[in-house]
Amino acid sequence: MRGKTVLVTGASRGIGKAIAEKFAVENFNVVINCRNSFEKLLKLEKNLKEINSNILAIKCDVSNYSGVKDMFKNINDIFGGVDILVNNAGISYIGLFNEMVPEQWDELIDINLKGVYNCSHLALPYMIHNKTGSIVNISSVWGNVGASCEVVYSSVKGAVNSFSKALAKELGPSNIKVNAVACGVIDTEMNGFLSSEEKNSIIEEIPFMRFGDTREVAETVYFLSSGESDYISGQVITLDGAWT
Repeated sequence: MRGKTVLVTGASRGIGKAIAEKFAVENFNVVINCRNSFEKLLKLEKNLKEINSNILAIKCDVSNYSGVKDMFKNINDIFGGVDILVNNAGISYIGLFNEMVPEQWDELIDINLKGVYNCSHLALPYMIHNKTGSIVNISSVWGNVGASCEVVYSSVKGAVNSFSKALAKELGPSNIKVNAVACGVIDTEMNGFLSSEEKNSIIEEIPFMRFGDTREVAETVYFLSSGESDYISGQVITLDGAWT
C-alpha cells in the first residue's frame, strides 16, 4: 500500500491519540498501538476510519522485543514499513525514591526507555534502506531538569533525550531525523489525580497560565516529521509554556 506510514505507540488516549488524529487527517497510513486499553484503541480506530480508511490498531507491549518484532512484521506486510515513528508509550510514578521497589523502576525503564529502543531498532532497517525517515520521542521537562518524587521517571526521560541526540548523529548520513519533545504539564488523564487546588498551584507557576493541550503536542510532532523541518535533528524541543 502506497503513502507514508506513521506508527504511534501508546495511542489509546491523551497525547498519543491526538497525534494519531493529526496524522489521520493529513492522510497518512496510521498504525496505533497500546498495551492494555485495547477497547479504547479499537474505538479510536473506528473513529479515525471515518476520515481515513488506512488505520491499523495493534495491541503490543513495547517493552517486549519479540512482541514489537511481530508488530512490525504486521505493519510491513500491510503498509510496507514505518516512515515515521512516534515513541509515545509511557507510564509515570510519583513518590519518594527510597520508598520505591526495584519492580517499579524496572517497569518505568522497560516501557519508557526499552520501548523506545525496541521500536526504533525495528523501524530503522526500512528507514535506512530508503534513506529517509523520522523518529520523534515524547519526553518530559523532567528529563531536562529533574523532579523531586519523580526521580526514576526523570532519569529515564533524560536517557530518552540523550538517546535522541546520539541516534540523530548516527543516522544523519542516512537522512533520518531523530528528535524529542519534552512536554511540560499537558492536560491529559495522566494528570487526573491532581486536585483543583494542585492544578491551580501549578498553573500559577506557568507563564502562559494554563496547561498545554494535546493538540499542541500533535502539531509539534507533525512539524518535526514534515519536510518543513528537514534540517532539524538531534533536538529536544521543550513544550511547556516557558515553565522551566
